[in-house]
Amino acid sequence: MRAAAVAIFLACAWGSAAEARSLTVDIGRLTHPQLRAEELQMRLDGAGGAQLRAARLAVEAQAVDAVALECAHLSLVDDRLRCVDGRLEAAGMLLGDALQLAADLARQDLRVDARLAGGGQLTVEVAEAARLRARLEALPLAAVHAYWPQLAQWQVSGSVDGGLELSAAAAQWSVQVRELAFGSADGLQAAEGVALSLQGGGEAAAQGWHWRGALAWTAGEAYLHPLYLTAGARSSANGRMVDGVLHVDALSAHLEGVERIDARGRYDLRAQVLEELALSVSMADLAVIGPRYLAPVLLPAQADGLIFAGHASGGVVIEHGELQAIDLAVDAAGLSLADGALAFGPVSGALPWRAALPTRIVLDVGGGRWQKLALGAFTVDARAHGGEVVLEALRIPLLDGALAFSDLRLQRREDGWHGGGSVVVEPIAMPLLSVALGMPEMAGVLSASLPGLRVDPGEIVLDGALVVSVFDGYLMVTGLRVREPFGVASHLVADIDARNIDLAQLTETFSFGSVSGHVDAHLLGLELVRWRPVRFDARVASSPGRYPRRISQRAVQNIGALGGAGAMAAIQRSLLGFFDSFGYREIGLSCVLRAGVCVMGGLDQRPGGGYALVRGGGIPALNVIGYNRRVDWHELVDRLQRVIASNAAPEIR
Repeated sequence: MRAAAVAIFLACAWGSAAEARSLTVDIGRLTHPQLRAEELQMRLDGAGGAQLRAARLAVEAQAVDAVALECAHLSLVDDRLRCVDGRLEAAGMLLGDALQLAADLARQDLRVDARLAGGGQLTVEVAEAARLRARLEALPLAAVHAYWPQLAQWQVSGSVDGGLELSAAAAQWSVQVRELAFGSADGLQAAEGVALSLQGGGEAAAQGWHWRGALAWTAGEAYLHPLYLTAGARSSANGRMVDGVLHVDALSAHLEGVERIDARGRYDLRAQVLEELALSVSMADLAVIGPRYLAPVLLPAQADGLIFAGHASGGVVIEHGELQAIDLAVDAAGLSLADGALAFGPVSGALPWRAALPTRIVLDVGGGRWQKLALGAFTVDARAHGGEVVLEALRIPLLDGALAFSDLRLQRREDGWHGGGSVVVEPIAMPLLSVALGMPEMAGVLSASLPGLRVDPGEIVLDGALVVSVFDGYLMVTGLRVREPFGVASHLVADIDARNIDLAQLTETFSFGSVSGHVDAHLLGLELVRWRPVRFDARVASSPGRYPRRISQRAVQNIGALGGAGAMAAIQRSLLGFFDSFGYREIGLSCVLRAGVCVMGGLDQRPGGGYALVRGGGIPALNVIGYNRRVDWHELVDRLQRVIASNAAPEIR
């Protein structure tokens, strides 16, 4: 219905309103180049007030239901309609009060001033040339909670100013957000003092709209777990809006430490589907972006101490919501810890991937270091096709040996990477390895053949045996399984068997005293959490066979110390001073670790709850008895460390 017809209806209604208590006029539909009202109804009362209701009000593509405008005083004089002290509601909620409305029905001009519910001021003007102007001032974001309840749990605060100019052929808009702050209940998402500026515009085209916009983050900080972000980022974009599909023809962004960020894409607003996205990042300085964006993801527990080097460029392509391509190129990229405990790189090369085409990945790695454990230079040469990566051979030099992987196949599934292969540990000299690990220097060789390497999300399983030749005997590790090896809750399980370990070499290496002979050891059900023992069944006993068996005074006291304060030598103490060493028949010690307590045992049970640690043989006959059955694990470790660290000769009286 045209404005002239509406004016006639209003005039007639107004003329008779004084003689009637109320009058209701059903207008039906009201159309305007920028506005459309459905089921429009006006009600006039005899006191000069009025109500205007619409079942649905649409501005361009945006619509709202149950819109009601109430005026305490309504007048129509010479085609000029005025509403004083009005209220505006929509969808059952108060939007604004203290509303002032002035309209020239002949010229189709309209101006509305309203104080918004919760604060802020809104001004809307519709000009004769079908131009709409709107201005929003100082709207508290806390007031939005009533209309968007999901925001209430984020405790959003701050204010918004904005402006809009809209005509049939063009549009301009601007939004300023000041002092934005929010926080999630778990504290993992938060912001404070954030200021944002959004500006843009558009023009009507033969099909849809051509638009442009710019966004700048000018102040404040935010923590979006695990990233801490600060102001400075800005971007600009342009594109089209056609049939409910948002086209981003070009987007560029500025981020400190990155030479260039570009993107283009297409998003179906109705179906909420990302139909296309192409994103590229050029010459990212890892020394700048690494500590901010990579460290909290790679090693969150040590993020403050990570140092990055080199440059990286990359890109991704997504079509119809599916990842189609990835490209990554690195130049002299490196990673290290500030304390020097870890270093990796430099790494140079390319990592291309296509969903439907095979590609080749080649990375040259300059080496690495963990503590004193050094890796030599190596090259990763792999094939990728879809969700599978195949590495036929990879040899990583380690000290004087190497880790040699073969037939390694990894497949990406919904829950992460799965795969397997085999690995051989080429012989590594134990003197080099023990020193690199911060242990006393040991003789021997470490080697392994593990044909059943298996990788699952957060877990590495080794089927096979890791064999260490040491102290003229060997250790064999089987059933090795590691979960979250680089996480804060790492977990390892394994079984360890040792055979024919030469006690003379062992005790000399660890300054335990002098013991000749050989022992076997079993460490079953070993569990480490965060690389600390929490459970195992351990037993050490003399190896079978004929060989010299002697034990020194110092070793006697040290073994006795492991049995607790009640341990003693069951021989007349006055005679011990005449001997430097003693013969023995057997040595035996066991520990069952549960809940931080080691339940101790030995060769046999003794009356009174004791247990034999050393059973004597020869003259004099020496027996070492332990009496403490339950020993705190940390206390036991402290005892052993004190025994090893002490170089003082024991005093036995």
